[in-house]
Amino acid sequence: MTRRKLVAGNWKMNGLVKDRDFPKALSDALGEEPRCDVLLCPPLTLLPLISADKPDWLLLGGQDCAPQASGAHTGDVSASMLADVGCTHVIVGHSERRADHGETNQLVKAKAIAALDAGLSPIVCVGETLDERESGEAEAVVVSQFLASLPECAADKIVIAYEPVWAIGTGRTATPEDAQAMHDAIRAAWPGDDAAALRIVYGGSMNPGNAESLLEQSDIDGGLVGGASLKPQDFARIIQSVR
Repeated sequence: MTRRKLVAGNWKMNGLVKDRDFPKALSDALGEEPRCDVLLCPPLTLLPLISADKPDWLLLGGQDCAPQASGAHTGDVSASMLADVGCTHVIVGHSERRADHGETNQLVKAKAIAALDAGLSPIVCVGETLDERESGEAEAVVVSQFLASLPECAADKIVIAYEPVWAIGTGRTATPEDAQAMHDAIRAAWPGDDAAALRIVYGGSMNPGNAESLLEQSDIDGGLVGGASLKPQDFARIIQSVR
């Protein structure tokens, strides 16, 4: 089957009210409606502002959500709150959350379940460290992380982001062949019979210079873009790399 590609921009802890006009700048840079799904994940403070004035083709997502639906959880944001301001997706288990906040596979799975319950598509992130890659453990680590973080759902209800930890924010990128091999291993490990519907995006420093060679791989269904998604021209060039 043909999977529609997804290019997602993860702004992380960047963006102020002055950046609410980013969708217009992106539209101007693109010049026409994109050939793929485009998702923007700005900080929580910008979601309502961008949601109120964006083109219909631009999807919105959160960068994280709580595993609980509501309640006395100061500082947390539920998946239903994200849906309430127009989100369709939410990132869970990003390597920075796993490392900086000690998030376990079990917690990531609980967050993904909460997202599905709220009608959102979770983007479940998995990836290996440099030590794990150099020791030959990369595939085993990633597949184990993938299976342990995975909620029970149909393949078309979820997105997997393969983000080699050693490539995030470093300027280093897995070769297209290495990335393709890992995406293939993830798809082969999907426990259902609908693996062909599973979208697996690459999240290791995708930029305008390497996007085309990565996106032409058969099992790379898009990108989870960090720094390059903060600049309309760069993000547009990545989106335009989808053929």
